[in-house]
Amino acid sequence: MHTRVLRSVRTVHSEQRFDLVLRQGQIAAIEKSGTAAGDEIINCSGQYVSSGWIDMHVHAMDTYQPYGDDADKIGVSQGVTTILDAGSCGADHMEELYRLSRTAETRLLALLNISRIGLGLRQDELSRAEWIDQQLAVETAARYSGFIVGLKARISRSVVKEEGIIPLNAALRISEQVHLPLMVHIGSGPPGINEVLNGLRERDIVTHYLHGKANNILDDKNELIPDLKSAIRRGVHLDVGHGTASFSFRVAEIAKDCGVHPDTISSDIYRGNRLNGPVHSLADVMTKFMVIGYTLAEVIDRVTIRAADWLGRPELGRIQVGDEANLTLFEVVPESRTMIDSNGDTRLAESVIQPKGAIIGGNFYSS
Repeated sequence: MHTRVLRSVRTVHSEQRFDLVLRQGQIAAIEKSGTAAGDEIINCSGQYVSSGWIDMHVHAMDTYQPYGDDADKIGVSQGVTTILDAGSCGADHMEELYRLSRTAETRLLALLNISRIGLGLRQDELSRAEWIDQQLAVETAARYSGFIVGLKARISRSVVKEEGIIPLNAALRISEQVHLPLMVHIGSGPPGINEVLNGLRERDIVTHYLHGKANNILDDKNELIPDLKSAIRRGVHLDVGHGTASFSFRVAEIAKDCGVHPDTISSDIYRGNRLNGPVHSLADVMTKFMVIGYTLAEVIDRVTIRAADWLGRPELGRIQVGDEANLTLFEVVPESRTMIDSNGDTRLAESVIQPKGAIIGGNFYSS
């Protein structure tokens, strides 16, 4: 019976180091640092351990262009054990994504795009009413229950074109019928951001909420719009979804100063912005939030505990004896690095978050 020991790790919530003992793919024991015996000892004296990182907004259909990538290149190879594909596929192609989830090393879950065509053929998938088939969406959500954990609607001008708010209303109806929450992408209007936010309910997600384009969460006085505050009071979930064009340091800093913080930090990563920036990895996005003043613990909580809570899978956000091993090892490395947002604005990081490995069950994946 193979026993792996993570020697002398610590969490972000305590300076106390300990040995984490893994056996048969489970967390078998938590012991005093330096005392645990095992077949394989991994020296983690300079590292942190957390429950496995969760990226709540990725695009993992590897054949799609431009919004696609290999699940494991944006997952376990970057220290991320769970990824949520944010609407790459509608009903017409969900089977393909499901099959990918069965072969990927990374745990892959999905949001169903309410447009049956998804993002494979074109990127204005909500611009024609006939592409929204409510009954087909309901049947697809039922067929892939457990894999599909919510719905996705991209409600910005380039996607909906002349349809305006109509696709959002359709998405809300489907959501009510399938009893799953809705993630809404916001961007350039119309529809106006107020109109979008006012339709969202508790547990619905607004992603890209820190984008720097017009139609964002700030008014002309650089104050938060009242509709955002109302949405937060209703329990609407704020997700970063950095992406190529959807994260602004300036907007994020103003929101932080006003006491509005992300519920989850996610990347909106796909092949182009992984290789060419400005995203590169979930760890880089996390580092940007440290640059603007969030603590390491606040950042880690937003890719672990808070994401797991939204998924309704608390076991993915904890380290507990008896649970399946679901862990990320990482360091915070002193390094001056220029970080770039989606508008080309820069901030200087004095230290960066660097994944060292991911563990799912009995498998270790080095970063």
